[in-house]
Amino acid sequence: MTRPLILQIKDLYYPVLAAFGAPANLATIVILAKGNCGLSRCVSIYMVAMATADLLVMLINVILYNLLINRFPNSFLSYTIVRKLMIYMLCNNLYMSVWFTVSFTVDRYVAICSQKFKTIYCTARIAAAVLTTVTVLIYLQNSYIWFAFEHKSTINGVQWGALPSQAFYTSHTGVAFSWLQSILLTWIPFILILLFNFLTIRRILLSSKARAGLRGQSSGNQNDPEIQNRRKSIILLFTISSSFLLLWATRVVSYLASGMVAQIRPDYTSPEYIAIETGTMLIHLSSCTNTCIYAVTQAKFREELQKVVKSPWTIILMLQKYAKLNLVFLFRQ
Repeated sequence: MTRPLILQIKDLYYPVLAAFGAPANLATIVILAKGNCGLSRCVSIYMVAMATADLLVMLINVILYNLLINRFPNSFLSYTIVRKLMIYMLCNNLYMSVWFTVSFTVDRYVAICSQKFKTIYCTARIAAAVLTTVTVLIYLQNSYIWFAFEHKSTINGVQWGALPSQAFYTSHTGVAFSWLQSILLTWIPFILILLFNFLTIRRILLSSKARAGLRGQSSGNQNDPEIQNRRKSIILLFTISSSFLLLWATRVVSYLASGMVAQIRPDYTSPEYIAIETGTMLIHLSSCTNTCIYAVTQAKFREELQKVVKSPWTIILMLQKYAKLNLVFLFRQ
């Protein structure tokens, strides 16, 4: 029997994505941890957290779940308890990737649009507290996963595989959790990112226009370093938010149209299943685009990236140094 086309595409897509995404996110963590990109410690914490969440997506969602399980169907990875743990973790990873991006967007909004609140909110301690709180809430919210899946078969008293529980997802509780997942993973982040980026970019444009008027440089803004920095901020915000929205759009629409039906009873040739799997592949791709965005928009990041590529041992040494610095920072608190 011929293997469905969508599965053939996944067989080729995920190895290529893993080969690029995992090293790219690891290099991003190392570069940002070095602190040579001209970023404040607060911004660095958010960006390292985003890169870490994306790296977890590459390691668990892509490599472990989409690659190794398919190639070793009879290993311990197929035990029901292990499958449930991986599903729980891959959901958490996606949530963290999304909500860390939202948290960073809010932080940049406060830093640019609220000078009074900036000194209180935009600090390393608050950034760490926000990211920790978001992570804890995500792990608690996704705890329903343990009850939403059941074993596929039982062999010699051992439960194998994991399938979405029809009893759970057709119940009122399951429907509520399904919609809650859709809202928290797609719609609310979409709205918040659009809103805060719009307000931030609007404030930057108004401030730049006012500054140009005061300096009398309506025709010479290119020589104003402050306006240049603000334009770079607009470009960075726009590219990150646009990348997120575009790559998640297919998943949002397909999930809204078909819900969990196509996942509970998959038909590999149905448009609903193909749309959901295409959306899933695109959101996994979004977990390795930030590195490309930084490389295109940030000159210092490009310089540090070249150094890391030329010296692979830098990754190991800088991760060790960053871990020690974090331990010192935590003990000082």
